Amino acid sequence: MKYAVRTIIVIAVLIIAFVLFLESGIYNISAMVPHNKLTLWVISTLKNNSIEHRIKGITVPGNLNDSTLVKLGFSHYNVMCVGCHGAPGIPSNEIGKGLYPHPPNLAHSAKEMPPSELFWITKNGIKMTGMPAFGKTHSDNKIWAIVAFIEKLPTMTKEQYSELQKVNKAEVVE
Repeated sequence: MKYAVRTIIVIAVLIIAFVLFLESGIYNISAMVPHNKLTLWVISTLKNNSIEHRIKGITVPGNLNDSTLVKLGFSHYNVMCVGCHGAPGIPSNEIGKGLYPHPPNLAHSAKEMPPSELFWITKNGIKMTGMPAFGKTHSDNKIWAIVAFIEKLPTMTKEQYSELQKVNKAEVVE
């Protein structure tokens, strides 16, 4: 009985301390100031485990190398993603540079992410990072097209990306 009472008291004190911390305004929420190591670890662990748990049932389509799918993915990436994530030869824009945490440069980090993870993140977004949920505006097929293109980014040169921009612009104009 004494153990249960002590446990309840400890939990109540922790809750009160947490509420006081939240109400104090002591934590600097500015995107100009990096998180402390504990906060960074908590957010990173939560994000990684949450995504890993949710991608288990995702089946990656076998056509991610299809040139038509990659081309469609490029057209979406070039309009919606390049500003924050950059591309070969293109740094992120002012919005991307002002976000915290900074959006990953997918030309570098995409090779470390399985397609199912890229799909889930693109579809669902990530809270408090600036990464929107494109599943509200894009079908799964269009999101897989974006993933197909992102898969090509790590091996793409700035000249290849530039050429895709020219081709895409010419096709839109015609």
